[in-house]
Amino acid sequence: MRLLLIRHGQIPANVLGELDTAAPGPGLTELGRAQASAVPDALASERIDGIYASQLIRTHQTAAPLARVRDAMHRVVLPGIHEIGAGRLEGRRDKRSITKYLETVWAWGSGSPEVRMPGGADGHEFFGRFDADIATIAGEQASDATVAVFSHGAAIRVWSAARARNISPEFPGRTHLDNTGIVVLTGSPADGWLMESFAGEPIGGPALEDPSAADPLGD
Repeated sequence: MRLLLIRHGQIPANVLGELDTAAPGPGLTELGRAQASAVPDALASERIDGIYASQLIRTHQTAAPLARVRDAMHRVVLPGIHEIGAGRLEGRRDKRSITKYLETVWAWGSGSPEVRMPGGADGHEFFGRFDADIATIAGEQASDATVAVFSHGAAIRVWSAARARNISPEFPGRTHLDNTGIVVLTGSPADGWLMESFAGEPIGGPALEDPSAADPLGD
């Protein structure tokens, strides 16, 4: 199976540098809507066998243009591929809080899932829910399927760091993943995953970047 892990389009918190991880979350900015609109053309050459999104509004809105173009395809909302919750750090944008959040999630991706987010989950809980959703997708799809999974910056990067066998655990933490950036993995829950590509810029190209955005979950 090929997983196209696609980060949602831009939201206001990505511009402000704020930790905004709670459900249902905000909708897309004007740029975010443009980024989402670019997804169908960017994936025109891909055979898409399924479209999946998290419970947060921003992934629904990012997936919607692709679902409309592939109108015969059902879009499935899954409970576990949502963003890594910030716990007591929710809504903050000061440097200390951002650093604490990132140190926690990168510890998970680097092999220390026992570290707990202040007032929130630990890595075991995060991987448990994300793995469960990927297993659900694999159970619904053929082994040669290609699926579009609309998720979140930190969640995609941390899960990829821990599950892709052909990269160092530090790689996603050193690599930017912009809004609608895409990470492609191949494999299965049983056999493991290999990273095929990591495209950090928006799926529609650099014209849809926002260099001025603080965006702590993409850096």
